Amino acid sequence: MNTSRSDLLMKSLAVVAVLFGLLTVLSGGRTLFGGEAARLAAGAIVPFVLWFNFVAGFAYVACGLGLWGRRRWSVPLAVFIAVATGLVFAAFGVHAWSGGAYEARTVGAMALRTLLWTGFAGTAYRVLRHRI
Repeated sequence: MNTSRSDLLMKSLAVVAVLFGLLTVLSGGRTLFGGEAARLAAGAIVPFVLWFNFVAGFAYVACGLGLWGRRRWSVPLAVFIAVATGLVFAAFGVHAWSGGAYEARTVGAMALRTLLWTGFAGTAYRVLRHRI
């Protein structure tokens, strides 16, 4: 992959990661700290998933900034985010399978997060592997 194309790819990933992170923090923060009406609007939240996603949103922003600057540390951070998200998704699956209350949209949201960060980690590794 030529340098200008890989730069554009990394900048694009970075923008998506930062925006996704900011939206995640905003959405999670509103649900966690927005009062009873916000919690009721969220439905059957799974607290450990909500807290994980809220905290992970900050990591998304940090990783996005690292990807923008093509920083070496952004690759292991993207891998960590992908793995941690997959593990939380698996724990959520156990929660749901054992009869715990949840919103169906959480399944889609966690699948999207897992796929997105797996793709980010793989792409960042391929583009930045010479820096690792």
